[in-house]
Amino acid sequence: MRMLRLLEIGLEASSTTNPLLNEDGQFVKPEEAVRNFASLWKEWALWDKLLDNLPKIVLAVAVLVFGFLLASLVSKILCKAMKRRKVDFAVYNFIAKITRFVIRITFILIALSMFIKINSLIAALSAAGVAIGLGLQDSVSQFASGVQILINHPFKAGDYVEIGGEGGFVSEIGFMTTIITSYDNKRIIIPNSDITKNRIINFSAEKTRRVDLTFSISYAADIAKAKDIVMQTALQNEQILRHPLPEVTVGAHSASSIDLFCRVWCETADYWTVFFAMQENVKLNFDKGGIDIPFTQVDVHLVDHK
Repeated sequence: MRMLRLLEIGLEASSTTNPLLNEDGQFVKPEEAVRNFASLWKEWALWDKLLDNLPKIVLAVAVLVFGFLLASLVSKILCKAMKRRKVDFAVYNFIAKITRFVIRITFILIALSMFIKINSLIAALSAAGVAIGLGLQDSVSQFASGVQILINHPFKAGDYVEIGGEGGFVSEIGFMTTIITSYDNKRIIIPNSDITKNRIINFSAEKTRRVDLTFSISYAADIAKAKDIVMQTALQNEQILRHPLPEVTVGAHSASSIDLFCRVWCETADYWTVFFAMQENVKLNFDKGGIDIPFTQVDVHLVDHK
């Protein structure tokens, strides 16, 4: 606003009222506008003012270039140092971004202080900060939630999580959002404030997981034989842990089948490999052992009332 006011005063004081408009208030042709601006440049002695302030301008540009290079260098050093200490990627990436941002803002203020009184600038920025803070409450909430996630550490980069019904591997924790990648390689961006409000399921937090399986057999099948087939299939799988041992029980009497519940333990990274292998191998071994897996069926009884 101050710059606009200065321009208005300069235009009022000059012989050319407005370089873009003629006396009738219509826009002038481009070549005439150029001539008007050239006249203003000469009348205001802008070239002399530019030369007088050239050392400050060069110094300000040098300060900005140095500040931005320093910000990048410091953030890289921090990343390498924290990486050597095996700090989680999401944590040191977040800290590096904040450090880079703070250093850049500091050097921008230093450069501006060469042309503007720093006290006035700080007062203006404070007032603007209050206004922006009120207008960007959601963004501030998301940033605060991002800090809370890093402090509480409910997950780390590479973990498979489910948040608000969305599941995927954590790729990055940012200022405002967290990015996860689904199994089918979809990028899911979740606001940090939504994460702290929802239930978080971390499937990678523990080293081992239990795989729950259900296998259905017909009512005519030999239950003991079917249970033995499922157990031997589990014991033949090297990825299934022996402590605790696999467990096979009769879980339910369904409408068309008897359901065998099988519970086995494995390393977290092997969960889906074990799940799919058991589904396939139990079916193949049931076929070899003559154990039928029934289709859904309904028995219809005809009653003769004669």
